Amino acid sequence: MSQGSNFVDYVKICCRSGKGGAGSAHLHRDILTSMGGPDGGDGGRGGHIIVKGSIHIWTLLHLKYRKHIIAEDGGAGGSSHKSGKQGKDEILEVPLGTIAKDAETGEVLFEITKDGETRILTAGGRGGLGNAHFKNAVQQTPRFAQPGEQGQEVWNILELKVLADVGLVGFPNAGKSTLLSVVSAAKPEIADYPFTTIVPNLGIVSYRGGKSFVMADIPGIIEGASKGKGLGYRFLRHIERNSVLLFMVPADTSRSIKEEYAILKSELESYNPELMQKPHVLAITKSDMLDEELMEEMKQDLPNIPSIFISSVAEKNILELKDMLWKEIEG
Repeated sequence: MSQGSNFVDYVKICCRSGKGGAGSAHLHRDILTSMGGPDGGDGGRGGHIIVKGSIHIWTLLHLKYRKHIIAEDGGAGGSSHKSGKQGKDEILEVPLGTIAKDAETGEVLFEITKDGETRILTAGGRGGLGNAHFKNAVQQTPRFAQPGEQGQEVWNILELKVLADVGLVGFPNAGKSTLLSVVSAAKPEIADYPFTTIVPNLGIVSYRGGKSFVMADIPGIIEGASKGKGLGYRFLRHIERNSVLLFMVPADTSRSIKEEYAILKSELESYNPELMQKPHVLAITKSDMLDEELMEEMKQDLPNIPSIFISSVAEKNILELKDMLWKEIEG
């Protein structure tokens, strides 16, 4: 499969939880008792559909072709106060950063952010009460019990927003994939053509004192991405979950550094103004081609945010960049 087809960040599924089992209307009878009282047990609960976070999954690919998720019905209650069997739950493992929505209303139901975290997406029906619950002074031998509650059938959306400490923001060929390959064990595809990265790539960046943080290489943005042009719009959502945004502008850009940063910033702001509240850091990439005099000249016209000249290939100022990012992550 191609790189793109392996990464799925959006699925729409029909979830049908289990019906609750019926309660029993049994009256006790045995060799010594011909007219015993009610002893009907309760029906079992219908199966839930549960979403569970897992650090071992990075995509929703495994759910792409499961359009209908059906949980088991609960069993009927029995005699001698025996409860019916509980319907088996359907557990859907998802990556951290997955958001569940109601497909009809768009309402956000919950977000999975921790490994092992479980949330009920669609609740199973309650089991009906057996006739033993309805015995009273007036009605000693009730011959009725509750039916089980119906399960729910709902269309839901699961949408992945990549969780990372640092999100890389830049136009195609800004050097994002190269930086990620240098500072982490991630092996993103690197080539000299636009949109080398067509899915988000994550890498664990080691830092001083055994510390580490997660860096995400987001597919390149183009002008108009917030309006749906190019690949950018589809993946702008992943930037929402990053703690720090690292803007990357190549030293050989045809525009000024400040102008290119302003365009990138504008696209993010058009998509979600809240992204402007996150810490911004600027890395001027491919700076191994610059001499000190030219760098000093360029520094006079940089935006007013923490900035650094780096070269991933020459590993220039990479540790200093990590220091800047860690300072912003720690706040």
